[in-house]
Amino acid sequence: MSQKAEFSRGMIKCRTSAFQAIGSPPVWAGIVSLCILLTYGWLGISVTAVEHAPAASDVAKPTPEKGPPYSYKETAIGMTADDIRKKLGDPKDKSDAQDLYVFSDDESAQFIYDAGKKVTAIMVTYSGKLDRAPTPKDVFGEDVPAKADGGVFKMVRYPKAGYWISYNKIAGDDAMISIAMQKI
Repeated sequence: MSQKAEFSRGMIKCRTSAFQAIGSPPVWAGIVSLCILLTYGWLGISVTAVEHAPAASDVAKPTPEKGPPYSYKETAIGMTADDIRKKLGDPKDKSDAQDLYVFSDDESAQFIYDAGKKVTAIMVTYSGKLDRAPTPKDVFGEDVPAKADGGVFKMVRYPKAGYWISYNKIAGDDAMISIAMQKI
């Protein structure tokens, strides 16, 4: 008998045994698992348990008690569209749902509003010349180590302040920094 035929016959026996088993679902599941392990053993496939150590980014960190020290041009989540426009002037693109400000070739900001015309998200983008862009320390109050490629990413939730903030730097010839804040 060929190995393929023997394998098929063995699997049919395992399936039949599993479906004929009398007992609760855990018994049935145990028989199926045993059949699979026996089949792996017959085929010479090794099944090894590997312990996975959590990456540093997977480890839960304490939630900050207060918001970050960063505020973009003295604006904030929860401000009204009118307050934003009084503070920053007329946007390049304006609607009830969002405003887009372009301050220079290197700096722009987008404000997203809810139905009540209050800010729910702010996205600030710096590109090209990044010398005027804030650093992670300016945003979070602490340095964030760069990755091997020079990029930086960090996101922190501030439940008491009611929003999260992220900092993302893409390094290279077309370097860019994006700072996003969004209501939780």
